[in-house]
Amino acid sequence: MKERHLFLLQRLSAIFLAPLVVLHLVVIMIAVRNGLSAEEILNRTQGNYFWGGFYVLFVVSVSIHAPIGIRNVLREWTAIPKTQVNQICIFLAVIFLMSGLRAVAAVI
Repeated sequence: MKERHLFLLQRLSAIFLAPLVVLHLVVIMIAVRNGLSAEEILNRTQGNYFWGGFYVLFVVSVSIHAPIGIRNVLREWTAIPKTQVNQICIFLAVIFLMSGLRAVAAVI
């Protein structure tokens, strides 16, 4: 994939990710302030397809955004060959996606 495509893909994922992170943090702060435990929060989210969809979008956005950023850091700060950096970041993207979707599936 060309550098400009990766740049645009990372910016597009950031457009989705920024409001998702804000909403996620606001919901957590409200829930914790009201004294909800993690178990109570999970009980409220189970079977809720809105929150399931929200977190699927969150996970997909992170799985795109973070590996591209890590790729840029590795390319600029290390002597690792470009092909290996790309492989590492594809691996990370898959791990982020699989583990994130697994967590979402456990909650739904």
